[in-house]
This record gives sequence, C-alpha cells and structure tokens, in this order.
Amino acid sequence: MSQQVPVIVLREDTERTRGRDAQRNNIMAAIVIAEAVKSALGPKGMDKMLVDSFGDITVSNDGATILKEMDVAHPAAKMVIEVAKTVDAEVGDGTTTAAILTGDLLKQAETLLDQKIHPTTIISGYRKAAAKALEVIDEVSETVDPTAPDYKKILIDVAKTSMSSKFVSTHKDTLAKLVVDAVLAIAKDVPKDEELDIDNIPRQKQVGMRVEQTELVKGLVLDKEIIHVGMPKKIEGAKIALIESALEVSKTEFDAKISITDPSAMQGFLDEEERMLKSMVEKIVEAGANVVIAQKGIDDVVQHYLAKEGIMAVRRIKKSDVERVHETTGAAIVSKIQNLTAADLGKAKIIEQRDVGDDKMLFIEGTPKSSVVTILVRGGTDHIVDEVDRALNDGLYVVRDVVMHPQITYGGGALAAEISKQLRDYAATLEGREQYAVNAFADAVESIPNTLADNAGLDPIDVIVNLRKAHTEGKVYHGIDYTKGKVGDMKAARIVEAAIVNRQVVMSAAEAAQMILKIDDVISSRGSPGMGGGPDGGGDFGDDE
Repeated sequence: MSQQVPVIVLREDTERTRGRDAQRNNIMAAIVIAEAVKSALGPKGMDKMLVDSFGDITVSNDGATILKEMDVAHPAAKMVIEVAKTVDAEVGDGTTTAAILTGDLLKQAETLLDQKIHPTTIISGYRKAAAKALEVIDEVSETVDPTAPDYKKILIDVAKTSMSSKFVSTHKDTLAKLVVDAVLAIAKDVPKDEELDIDNIPRQKQVGMRVEQTELVKGLVLDKEIIHVGMPKKIEGAKIALIESALEVSKTEFDAKISITDPSAMQGFLDEEERMLKSMVEKIVEAGANVVIAQKGIDDVVQHYLAKEGIMAVRRIKKSDVERVHETTGAAIVSKIQNLTAADLGKAKIIEQRDVGDDKMLFIEGTPKSSVVTILVRGGTDHIVDEVDRALNDGLYVVRDVVMHPQITYGGGALAAEISKQLRDYAATLEGREQYAVNAFADAVESIPNTLADNAGLDPIDVIVNLRKAHTEGKVYHGIDYTKGKVGDMKAARIVEAAIVNRQVVMSAAEAAQMILKIDDVISSRGSPGMGGGPDGGGDFGDDE
C-alpha cells in the first residue's frame, strides 16, 4: 500500500482559524473596539488622545473620529469600525452607540454559543429582534410639525442633546441656535424631496479666539486676502469674474531657448510679455468686472494694472470654493480670459476683506442665492477648534435629519430601556431557542443606559432596576437624568434625539453582529508575494482594507 501524500492547497505562509476559535477571535476583536469607545458615551463621557505614526495628536470623544484614527489590523475589528463610518455618513451621529451596541450584541451571542446554541439560530433571533426594535422606535417616536410655533425650539433641543456629550457642552446653547439657523437657511432653497447637503454649509476654522465667538455669516467666507496693497478692501455692487486659468504668461511645456543678439529685441520681448498681461486686464475691465477671483496665480504686472483700475483680486482659491462662488453668485467659471464677457460675471452686494483674529478673510455677502451661510469656527488651540468643528458637524447632521425626517425620540437611555422592555415581552411569544437570542438582544440594548450610568458615576444596577420599573409602569420617556443623578422624564428635560439616528444605529449594529457571527473560517494570507494586491494580483482574504 502506497503512502498517502498530503495535499497542500493553501500557501505555506497562510494562517487559517476555523470553527469556534474563529468565532471567538472575531467576537473578541469586536468587543475590544466597543470597549475602547465605551467610556466616551454620554454627557459625562471621557475623551481619548490618539497619536498617529507622525506624532500628530487628536483629542476627541467623538466615536467616529476615535475609530477612524485607530490603526486596526484585525478584520473583524475593521468591520465594527465600518459600522461607525456608515452611521456617521448616513446620519452624522450615534457612532459611539453603534460601536457599543455591536460589541454587546456579540458579547451576548458568545454566551449563547457557549450554551451550544447554533449561530444560525442566534442570527435569526437577532434579525427578528432588530425588526421589532425598529417597530418600537416608530411607535414611541413623535412627529414634528414644521409649521408649529415650537418647531425651531425642538430643533435647538436636538442640537443641544447632540452637543451635550462634546467638549463644547458649556457653549451648547449658543452653538445649537447657530446650527439650527444654518440648516434652516440652506433648507429654504432645497425642494421638499431633495436631500439637504451639509457640505453646503462651509466651515472656516480660526485659532486664537474663544469658542463662544464662533459665528454664522450670511454669505460666503474665503480664507484669502486681497493680493495687492493698492486694491480696494471693500466693493459694493460687486461684479465677479471667476477665472479658472492663471493670469500669467503661459510657459511652454518643453525647454525652449530664445537667442537675442540685439538689445532692442530683448526690450521688445519684454514689452510683448507686458502687452499680453495688460490685454488680460483690459479684457476684465471691458467685461465690467470689479472683482477677480482666480483659481490659480496672478502675475505681479497683472496685479499692478488691476490695482490701477480699482479692481479687487484674490488668487489660488480651492476648487471647492470656486464651485461655491459659482453656485452662490452666478459667476461662470471662465477657463480662458479671452472668452470673458459681461454675461459671465457673478453678483454680490458687498465683498469686503475683514480682520478675523490675526488673519484676513474675504466676505461675500448679498448674493442672488440668499441661502448661503458660512460658519466661522473659533477656539483657543488647534485641538479645541477641531473638536468644536466635530461637535458642529454632529449638530448640523442631527438637525438636518429632523428637518428631512421629522420624527423625534427622547434620549438618556429612555428609548433603549423601552426597546429592551418590549423585546423581552416579544421574546415570550416566540417558541424555541430564538427566544434566547431576542432576550440577548434586549440585554445588549440595555447596555446603553448601563454605560451612560457608569460614565456618570451612578450605580448601573440601581439605575437599570429603576428604569425597568418606570417602563413597566408605562413611563415610556423615562431615562437617566444627569442633573438629579436618578431616573427622570426625558421629555420634560428636553433630551431630544432624531428618530432616524436611532433607527440607523439599530440596523447597522444588528447587521454587523449577524455578519460577524456567520463567519466560522478566517483564511489570512497577508503579505504574500502575488497576494493581497501584489504584482501578480490575487486576493487577500483576511486583511482587505
């Protein structure tokens, strides 16, 4: 009888983890990620300091920022980070909650796996529990009437709730009003069914000022100063030429030599160059422009002639700002100065250079598109400005969410406690082992108020007992009242959240947990020649970005 030769299918440097070991590793990685952001949840959450490979520091308690900055290698951990990124991209808030919920769903699942309950049964139970949780959110959410007198107050409450867990919580009253004004301003020009794009509210950061000096400007603000001292600093009744090309004599793309033997020919060459530059200015004057905004450079000679004509000019504007100027003032983006006509000019009532802290910025106000706003973000240091900017971003998103989907729920763990209570009632109606999975989902959801209590220095057991009692008595809006250190009515405390944020958190966390539970084999071939995007192509099962 011949000896059997072993068949080698995978490369020798490939790692493979199977069955329960693979599940345990994946679950542990997801739990580690959840634990990393757990202490950042809620108004009493702590901050994280993240130092990247270049030594740059980020200080934040924004879940999305923490998870994006973490350099994670484990594929299952990356999946949890993707959940946070998805929630951030879709609704702009709830990222920390989503990561914690994903981790706790997997922690509860691990207990069930140890009890020999099959992953498919757990996944099926989780799917039913998630669907029931979404029904509960719809059932307890309140519809907001945009015509109601307290509509703006509700939006401000939503923004304040979002910002209460951030560094700027002491300034949340001022910033929340500013955020609501900004969103309502851009909502004026957007048709009802169309999505509000937060990118249409540009933010300019300014270091060296106090957070409370953050302001909303009705108009466009460019972080640029006028290029020539002889130019006017303020133009009323602005007619704007928006030029994509450089106002310079174009250089050849290849090396060229010009042989000049006669000194007068040299002068002629220089004169011709100046004539070409002067003709550019004449074209601008002929079109009737009194402001030039150029995406590229402007030659010193052109600057001189523009100043003589009393024309204001700025240069080297970002492409995104060029597009904003085009949309807000109606100025056509002109690629060749020779083609500039009066019809291409944009309009604005006032364009003025103003001092902002130690910098100078260009303010464009009174444009045909009245919904244009810019937020000037202020703070004492770079880290503070960045954190204020992140808080404003979350605030803008949640207000936008309520404007587009006018349903609200109440925070402080009130919604989580109600979902948990109703899931336990629902589990009792199920037969078989799925009942265990639905109860496990309820326990995982209850980890949200549990974490909020823990971060606030309260006793989580007492809080959960009191929350369960309140919700059993039908007090749907009862959550954790931080100011009193006990369970209270969140509707009365005005802790308001966008219902769609909570829907997205539940959907994303449940889907990620189900996907990780379904994996029972991890084949990792990282760094192999011909694998993982090497020169020979191929794939990388375990570590794909």
